[in-house]
Amino acid sequence: MKITKLTTYIVPPRWCFLKIETDEGIVGWGEPVVEGRALTVEAAVHELSDYLIGKDPMLIEDHWNVMYRAGFYRGGAVHMSAIAGIDQALWDIKGKAYGQPVHALLGGQCRDKIKVYSWIGGDRPSDVAANARDVVARGFKAIKLNGCEEMQIVDTWDKVEKAVETIATIREAIGPHIGIGVDFHGRVHRPMAKVLARELQQFNLLFIEEPVLSENREALKEIANHCSTPIALGERLFSRWDFKSVLSDGYVDIIQPDLSHAGGITECRKIAAMAEAYDVALAPHCPLGPIALAACLQVDAVSYNAFIQEQSLGIHYNKGNDILDYISNKEVFHYADGFVSIPQGPGLGVEVDEAYVIERAKEGHRWRNPVWRHEDGSVAEW
Repeated sequence: MKITKLTTYIVPPRWCFLKIETDEGIVGWGEPVVEGRALTVEAAVHELSDYLIGKDPMLIEDHWNVMYRAGFYRGGAVHMSAIAGIDQALWDIKGKAYGQPVHALLGGQCRDKIKVYSWIGGDRPSDVAANARDVVARGFKAIKLNGCEEMQIVDTWDKVEKAVETIATIREAIGPHIGIGVDFHGRVHRPMAKVLARELQQFNLLFIEEPVLSENREALKEIANHCSTPIALGERLFSRWDFKSVLSDGYVDIIQPDLSHAGGITECRKIAAMAEAYDVALAPHCPLGPIALAACLQVDAVSYNAFIQEQSLGIHYNKGNDILDYISNKEVFHYADGFVSIPQGPGLGVEVDEAYVIERAKEGHRWRNPVWRHEDGSVAEW
């Protein structure tokens, strides 16, 4: 079998899909994208395609090494996201060729389903609490929300009080046993992160996410000493080498590699195994589309330390299209009692509605995250 063609589709709300064709008619799909940099990643995919055309798609490990190592300059969001989408599509082809789900080719599933959490949003604590109640009523047993808006490197106590009020209102609304993940989104710097971590401790959170930016992870030691809440990060780390010091430092409890950013299934399988050796949990990052979610579930299926999966059904970013719009087997993501089933179809298990993808690609997107500024006019982390 030989790879004959790579085709990319920029589709709403903010995604990029990749189709890899072969001379035997087997097609694989991947999702190579960086939110806000979709066109840049698309260009990187086509640069890598120069090597892939004419190659055997089954040699995934070798192709991964060539794409990563043979270009001299390596790593980072764009390069690793391009590799990730290609890797997903190659695994999809291999699974379809053998008539097996990807997780069967990775050793077989060690779980039938995995807990999922749902994002909630809202401008006021009362809105957020109502949204949380709605999500719980739909069967979810865990939620996640942004813990604060912009915050200066050292800020005033009213910002802390606002965050505490929001989480307090949610905890009261949904009771003591629903998991709450609070995402600081890298918006908080070291001086305020330890304050927020301490003040939110009382709500028995499932985790706090990106309490500081990954590049400031030396602050995690001090933050960990201010609370016992599990600390999660990793959506802006892109390889096992990026995760190496995070794991060896010992202050992170949950890693969140993104299957569309961190080198795909091949790389994230290795990152998950590294984390298991450090007794660190796995919760893949995935505010993206159906192909990315399907890829995550393949790794979740074979990773003992996976415990929860992010998914973007109904997320506030999905304006115009949602994850089920682009697949014909919409039942593949079977949600029940706060869990989603592991897909059992060949390859990634999703049947992409190619005609709809082509139609929506005519509109495309140029999604950009907002630019925030502090009161003094300086740029704030979003």
